[in-house]
Amino acid sequence: MKNKSIKVDELSIFYREAGEEHKETILLLHGNPSSSHMYRDLMKELSNNYHVIAPDYPGFGFSSRPSIEEFEYSFENISLVMDKFIDELELGGFYLYMQDYGGPIGFRVAVRRPELVKGLIIQNANAYNEGFGEWAVEIGTYIQNNDLDGLNKYKEHLITLEGIKEQYITGAKDISLIDPSSYFSDYAFLSRPDVKEIFLTVFDNYGTNFPKYPEWQEYLRTKQPPTLIVWGENDKFFSKPGGEAYAKDLKDIEMHFFDGGHFMLEEYSMEVATLIHSFIQKRK
Repeated sequence: MKNKSIKVDELSIFYREAGEEHKETILLLHGNPSSSHMYRDLMKELSNNYHVIAPDYPGFGFSSRPSIEEFEYSFENISLVMDKFIDELELGGFYLYMQDYGGPIGFRVAVRRPELVKGLIIQNANAYNEGFGEWAVEIGTYIQNNDLDGLNKYKEHLITLEGIKEQYITGAKDISLIDPSSYFSDYAFLSRPDVKEIFLTVFDNYGTNFPKYPEWQEYLRTKQPPTLIVWGENDKFFSKPGGEAYAKDLKDIEMHFFDGGHFMLEEYSMEVATLIHSFIQKRK
């Protein structure tokens, strides 16, 4: 595994890279409040057969973290940075892996540049109104009731060590397989100056994704990218119906649901790597 950084405009974008460049490329877009660290085990499993790349978004992981006054922390703008990242690395085509925040960032990239996307691998990332779990419903209830105090307390809890740990262990089949360094490293990143403010800014921007759902669904219907669904069915943010909903618009789709939670790769990286290998080899 190589740990690299590349200049994108005035930003330093950190990324992990493994495998040989002449092999099929898989671009992995991480979730929240994580970073490319969430893909470390999966990348090791895939690196013998694929060229795998996982960047950290601006404000996340080891990438630059300009202040909210210096950089627009929106899903749209972060996706534009990922566009430029793709160009800087001269990626001619790739399979796109998306989890959580990686979904709205990745779908924006795919809609703008469908010719680059050979297929989708989707882990707990919604593009339909179906499939929002109890934590997402709780957030929505605060917003609907204009309960700003309740919403702010909830958001503040999400970025405590205990709140981050909950996102990793809730819904897991075997908690002993969850590496504590995952949630401790996420917390360490969030504890740096100004990063919690960045987190809250991006979190508050999530509502801009819902009006995009029809556009993303139209992309799926018209472009019909081969798609592999690998989903932790106990996720309290994105529940099983969110994964099943993709079958409404896609013809070439495989769906696999795991007895796991939001970060189910902590438990099932080997199994997911096997499914990815089979999925890509069938379509070569």
